Amino acid sequence: MSNIDAPEDPRETADDQSFGDLLNDYEKSHSTKKKEDGGKQIEGKVVSVTSDAVLVDIGYKTEGTLPPAEAPDAKVGDKVLVTVKGRGPDGYYHLSRHRVAMPADWSALERAFTNRETIIGTVTGVVKGGLSVDVGVRAFMPASRSGVRDAAEIEKLVEQEIRCRIIKLDTADEDIVVDRRIVIEEEERAAKGQKYSEIKEGDTVSGTVRSLTDYGAFIDLGGIDGLLHVGEISWSRVNKPEDVLAVGQQIEAKILKVDRDGQKISLSMKQMLAHPWDTVAERFKQGDRARGVVSRVADFGAFVELEPGVEGLIHISEMSWAKRVRTAGDVVKQGETVEAVVLGVDVGARRLSLGLKQALGDPWADAERKYASGAIVQGPVTRITTFGAFVQLVEGVEGLVHVSEMSAEKRVGHPREVVKVGETVRVQVLAVDREKRQIKLSMKSLATTSIDEFLAEHKQGDVVTGRVLEVTGSEARVELGEGIEAPCAVSPVGEADTAAVGKADLSSLTSMLNAKWKGGAKVDTTAEALASGQIRSFKIVKMDVDAKTIEVEVA
Repeated sequence: MSNIDAPEDPRETADDQSFGDLLNDYEKSHSTKKKEDGGKQIEGKVVSVTSDAVLVDIGYKTEGTLPPAEAPDAKVGDKVLVTVKGRGPDGYYHLSRHRVAMPADWSALERAFTNRETIIGTVTGVVKGGLSVDVGVRAFMPASRSGVRDAAEIEKLVEQEIRCRIIKLDTADEDIVVDRRIVIEEEERAAKGQKYSEIKEGDTVSGTVRSLTDYGAFIDLGGIDGLLHVGEISWSRVNKPEDVLAVGQQIEAKILKVDRDGQKISLSMKQMLAHPWDTVAERFKQGDRARGVVSRVADFGAFVELEPGVEGLIHISEMSWAKRVRTAGDVVKQGETVEAVVLGVDVGARRLSLGLKQALGDPWADAERKYASGAIVQGPVTRITTFGAFVQLVEGVEGLVHVSEMSAEKRVGHPREVVKVGETVRVQVLAVDREKRQIKLSMKSLATTSIDEFLAEHKQGDVVTGRVLEVTGSEARVELGEGIEAPCAVSPVGEADTAAVGKADLSSLTSMLNAKWKGGAKVDTTAEALASGQIRSFKIVKMDVDAKTIEVEVA
């Protein structure tokens, strides 16, 4: 068997050499570029954006990654200036948009301190009061300047590469103190400034509810906050933001205003929807009935939400037919569902007038039929004035009894002499004016008078006692009782002595006459001529109950 080695396959040798050369060239290229580009900014192109990193093509065999915080608005295709900080175990280059480098000597550290430059350092461990950082030499970073809040987060910084700034440098004692927090805050301010410069009024943005207050919600828009006022959450009335929103909730809103100097942003969710008033005229017409919830109550009226963003006002004058409403709260309460009638729509002014009493029906609509002239009704006295008393016939319909229509027997000085508020009275309808909403009533037409009683207790032919009031020619006027008078024919029988009669106590005659005709007694008189003041017996010769008239002759 031959001890000579078999010849090599030329193709295999060529492939091995080619692969080795390529690998060597790549390492050389990487090493050279890293030395050349370390600390220098190079232009890259964004090739991918995720929630964890922004992937950038920097011309190397492998892409680099940017933290999302350094490129919050990056989009695929954007060109960015970056600095290569190093390479991670995953093979990707760690990039920064800041021109940073690790100082090589004390002179570089002094220059960075004087110029307040941001430098690169590596956290090497946790020490008392803070962290040890390698910035070319050993430096100390106080925990309060680390940019993190708790011990667990501080531990995570160990072996991490950080950007920091020298805030104390003592070359004699080789004492260096660095600050990471100031760099983070500056970067955040820069990112915010960039964000504020990019957004504009009218833009639609997405955000997360960060916190809730009584007056609204603060929305995280990716590093900057916007205020969503409670009045801009919905077209419908929102009492508390927490009734609609929750911390952590994702929302979409429209930017109403941007104050770049004050760094304030006003947002609106409701502006993302069509304004409900745009079509109000199509949905609500005069005379329509509508149901809604009382959203607010004021002294002058109540606001009713008919649908989200559309409110109507019920004025106190449109709340009741029957009573005078002093405050709306006497009739309706907040949160109550009511039915009303649309009285008017003003789209331009975004005003809608409603009537509560109209939904119950107008009680005056058939007043002329229900309360025809001559009808007898009864109801409570609701108001008293100097000229009369108002009587409620039904809810919403009142009539007036004028003071002159209260009594047939005496003159009434004030209505309170006859009636009082709350008292139920019988009245007769005299006239109805539906247009003016007025009804004239009378009490005296229904009152039982003395003549009614007299006519009821006597008949034609009865002999009664009366007093002669006056004699004029062939007729005398005779008083039969209080308010009861009758004519009497006078016979020419000559004059008689009436002196004794004329001296009688006339003040008691009326009472005596009433007692006489009620008792049926007859006055004994001689056939003397009638004269004023005489008390005589008379015979009823004619009675008219309907006309309430009586005629007599000397008995």
